[in-house]
Amino acid sequence: MKKLLKIEGMSCGHCVMHVQSALEDVPGVKSAKVNLLEREAIVDGDNLDDQALRAAVADAGYRVVQIIP
Repeated sequence: MKKLLKIEGMSCGHCVMHVQSALEDVPGVKSAKVNLLEREAIVDGDNLDDQALRAAVADAGYRVVQIIP
């Protein structure tokens, strides 16, 4: 299962690493690839919970504006 997350607030490479690390710590996530220019992340995993993904990004200091299944 893959999900595309549109994320606000990222402005540098450190932001990307911070968001990627936060997403990879969510249960069920196998991988997360964050793209600064597109301001999005592609998350791959099993039984991905939208609320858990949003919470992980929020805890990292950013905001998910949209999740596309």
